[in-house]
Amino acid sequence: MRSAVGAVVLLILAPMLSGCFGGDEVIEEEVEMFNFDELCPEGIANNTWYHYSNATDATKVSDVFNGTSVLVGSNAPVCAIGTYYGIGLTTFEPTIGVTSADNLYMTSWGNGDAGSTAIVRCSGLIGMTNVSDYVCEDVYSVFAPVANSNDPYVYVDPWTDRVMKFDMHALLGMTVEWSDNEGESWTGPSVATGWSVQDHQTIASSPYPAVLHPTTWVFCVNGNYPYPVCSTSNDGGLTWGPEVPGAPSNCNSGGLTGHIMGSDNGNFYRGNRGCNGGEGYSIYRSTNGGLTWTEHPLPTETTGTAETWNFEEAQVYPDSEDKVHAMWMGSDNMPYYSYSRDEGDTWSEPLMVAPPIGLNGTGFPVIAAGGPGQVALGYLGDSGGDTWNGYLTVISDAFSPMPLMTTVQVNAWGDPLDTSADCGYNRCGGFGDFNDIIIDQHGRVWFGLAHNVGGEIGIFGAMTIGPSLRGNGTLTELPPGGPTTL
Repeated sequence: MRSAVGAVVLLILAPMLSGCFGGDEVIEEEVEMFNFDELCPEGIANNTWYHYSNATDATKVSDVFNGTSVLVGSNAPVCAIGTYYGIGLTTFEPTIGVTSADNLYMTSWGNGDAGSTAIVRCSGLIGMTNVSDYVCEDVYSVFAPVANSNDPYVYVDPWTDRVMKFDMHALLGMTVEWSDNEGESWTGPSVATGWSVQDHQTIASSPYPAVLHPTTWVFCVNGNYPYPVCSTSNDGGLTWGPEVPGAPSNCNSGGLTGHIMGSDNGNFYRGNRGCNGGEGYSIYRSTNGGLTWTEHPLPTETTGTAETWNFEEAQVYPDSEDKVHAMWMGSDNMPYYSYSRDEGDTWSEPLMVAPPIGLNGTGFPVIAAGGPGQVALGYLGDSGGDTWNGYLTVISDAFSPMPLMTTVQVNAWGDPLDTSADCGYNRCGGFGDFNDIIIDQHGRVWFGLAHNVGGEIGIFGAMTIGPSLRGNGTLTELPPGGPTTL
């Protein structure tokens, strides 16, 4: 619904009055604006914001661009409310996944059998009508559990539903196990180590043609080299090829890297510092199953790059039509976003995506994409006095001339995720080095985090209601979560 609730003020110089006095005549011209107040039956929640780039409050400016409203189609606003749901166990560097059976997965460091890494499966969370409907349980149960690792990692193949469990051991080696039945049984371990030091791993798949499996798998690690090193499996993780440079051979990007992602067209993408002495951020693309990589610089000339603990991590995710979306932290410690329609060769002008609430800084960026131009961005933000909250920003039409951003704080006011100094700029409790984010088949975003104040409990940040990121629909309503689910 639209109503005339705003005004554009035009200042016109009036004729000089008699004597030495003069003045300006103020003429107010009403401009039609979208009535956001009618979106939600009980009003917009105090931890939800509708905005455009650069923290421009969409409820206070006109939505008309070139004579036409931009708030149409998938760019139209819908009521949104943020919340979170606990897994009941601690986490560290939470990685997450989702299967087509609507099960969610998260790693839990040291809470499995014999102190192994637990793979927590949350069933009934997607589509529940009561919070009591969902159950989270460790489904990693084998005769001889692999010893707990310092860097646990879980990944779900979107094309085959294979659940992959990676464990690193004292920076010296990595083992791989997998399940094709929602974690009920496991195969492995196989050994996925090479000549490098193993640390800060990331793993993904794509439909790039493989010899013995429907998808090709690639992992990359910080090998303590000037660039990440990567290895490929053509048989679903049973065997792995030699580790190769994850960047051009003369690259000096540094070994730390953001999450790797696979695209429907078979490409692989990851982001980290640029090759030019680590300046700026770049996206690295492989079109041959991870064997070679090319550099594609992001438009960071105007944003700069953060100099924090996770400075090296530009994040990237391809959408369902192989458009590529990227996120990074600028020199002002704010989150920025850009997209590419040509597989990373060129990029749109960057948009600052934080909400209009005056955040002091942000960190731990993650990004996911669903339908064409439909993107979710997750990050931590300091709302004042080292009160660190989880923020989820969704863009339902990134290709609009004025993309509307809907941001929710997944935790309520008075329920911070962390209160330690500079948490978002450093290694911080259960956040470790990174978090994770996914979009399920229904278009709902799930943001993997830790609730450090609550005991480093793993949580899934989400929207109880909001826009779907697969098509033009809205999400089926979920009951609110919060502290009672910890």
